[in-house]
Amino acid sequence: MSNPSVENVVIVGTGCAGLTAAIYTARANLNPLVLEGPLPGGQLTTTSEVENFPGFPAGVDGFQLMQNLREQATKFGTRFEQALIDRVDFTSSSRKLYAGDRLILARAVIIATGASPRMTGIPGEKELYGGKGVTTCATCDGAFYRKMDVAVIGGGDSAAEEALFLTRFASKVYLVHRRDTLRASKIMADRATSHPKIQPVWNSVPVAVEGVAQGAVSGLRVRHVQTGTETVLPIKGLFVAIGHQPNTGPFAAVLDLDEGGYFKPIAGSQVKTKVPGVYVAGDCADHVYRQAITAAGMGCQAAIEAERWLAEHSHE
Repeated sequence: MSNPSVENVVIVGTGCAGLTAAIYTARANLNPLVLEGPLPGGQLTTTSEVENFPGFPAGVDGFQLMQNLREQATKFGTRFEQALIDRVDFTSSSRKLYAGDRLILARAVIIATGASPRMTGIPGEKELYGGKGVTTCATCDGAFYRKMDVAVIGGGDSAAEEALFLTRFASKVYLVHRRDTLRASKIMADRATSHPKIQPVWNSVPVAVEGVAQGAVSGLRVRHVQTGTETVLPIKGLFVAIGHQPNTGPFAAVLDLDEGGYFKPIAGSQVKTKVPGVYVAGDCADHVYRQAITAAGMGCQAAIEAERWLAEHSHE
């Protein structure tokens, strides 16, 4: 394997974090190389309408928003290539990234690989995901379900938070959990179970999302784990809140991760890692906010840090 030329900056990922980092590093004349994985544009490309991204008072299609960011990055000289990184070696000054047999060398690396929502895998879920009633983000999509009945699947803090947020819009929120108590912290569990709009559906597991033929969610079929009885919850929106899986696997051997598998930046920074010149941004390092705008902000931070670091080490 012959060594390729060394890139100034390689950005892994093309969601809001990665593309914002690309815009900033490209404008700094760093000629960044962006590596696209299996979902170019990230999770937002599956969202039909984004209403909370600043600057779009009428909302914007998620795919279009990401296309705009990509065009903006390209305008300033960003290059895009398809590559799925499966391992890295950050021990030398030229950071090594491997995509199968391909070797990519970089002086600075920005990792913005995002996180994948965990799904239940039940029939109808995939078919109705993204603008058809199944979603994984109440903050993103809750306002589309004003005065409608919805359901949340999950029993942890995220599920409780999603359910409580949805009470601002929905008429009723079914909270479906396989046990008879929530796993959430006591304060979150108490808030959720005592809210008049939230109806817990205890000891129940989802079986199927109904409405595939109509192209929109019309109900959630659930099964009681003790009796085996199946019922259909008459809902228009289904929010899956059983956690996210950060896409950090290829870097786990060389960078610090927290107990959830998210990147753990060094103290005092959101984006710096223990390896100088290697930065993280977006949902792969953020399990709290997980919003497009916060990911973009982290991408900006990572780009500025990379630019400064490269300037300080330009003679190495």
